[in-house]
Amino acid sequence: MYLCPFYSLRQIIRNKIFVLDFKQGDVNGDLIIDNVYLVGKKPYGITSPFVDNITLLIQDGRTNIFYKIVPKENAGYNPTIFLGDFTGNKISDILISIDSGGSGGYAFYYIYSFMNNTPIKIFDHEKFNQKYTYKVIYKDYYEVEVEGNNSKKYIIDIKYKGKEYLSEIYDDKGELKKPIEGWVNPLGGLYPIDFQRDGTYELYATQRIAGRYNADGLGYVQTSLEWNGNDFVPFFQTIGILG
Repeated sequence: MYLCPFYSLRQIIRNKIFVLDFKQGDVNGDLIIDNVYLVGKKPYGITSPFVDNITLLIQDGRTNIFYKIVPKENAGYNPTIFLGDFTGNKISDILISIDSGGSGGYAFYYIYSFMNNTPIKIFDHEKFNQKYTYKVIYKDYYEVEVEGNNSKKYIIDIKYKGKEYLSEIYDDKGELKKPIEGWVNPLGGLYPIDFQRDGTYELYATQRIAGRYNADGLGYVQTSLEWNGNDFVPFFQTIGILG
C-alpha cells in the first residue's frame, strides 16, 4: 500500500487516497511504456481492507498526461490490475479485479483496451452474468442437473454429501421428497491464462454452484473464454466438483 503521488500530503491525509496497485506496460500502442495506477480511498482507516472510490489512472509515457477511468462497481476488497494482451494486437489491455466481500464469493471484473489513449471496455462482469445463466435442479436418485442457457447440461452425483444430508432431501427409495432448485452464483473468479502460449491471454471464469443454501456448495461452473474480434466467447466449459 502506497500513498498516492498525485495529491498533496494534506489532501492524502484528509481524503485517505492510496495507490492500491501499480503496473507498467505499453497500453496505448505507441511502443513507449505507460504507468498504470489503481487508486482509492480508505474510508475506515488505513488498517481496514475495505476500499471505495476505486479509480484507474493511466499516465501516457510519452506525454506524461493522466487519463482516468472509474469502473461502475468501484468499492470492495483486494483491488488489483493485470496488464496483458487479450485481443491479439500485441498491445497490453488492463484487467481490473475487485472482490465484493459478499457471502456469495462473487467479484467485479473489467477489461479495458486503451489503444490510442481511448478507453474501450471489452469485458464487464455484469454483462457476463446476464449472458450466461443456469438452472440447478435436484433430481431423483441423488443427482443434480445443471443446465445453461447455451443448452449444455451437466449431471452432478451428490451421494458424497453423506447420509444425513441426503435423508433430508430423499426418501428411502432415493426419490425427492419435494422439488428443490439451487442456483449458480455470479462470476467469482476470472483468471488470465495464455492457453495457446502465443502471447495472447484467454480468460478462465469460475462460478460457484449452490444447492439448498449458499453455503451448500456443489461445485463450480468453469468457462474458458477467448476473444473473437468483438467479444469474449466460450471455447471450453466444464463442471468442477468438490472432492
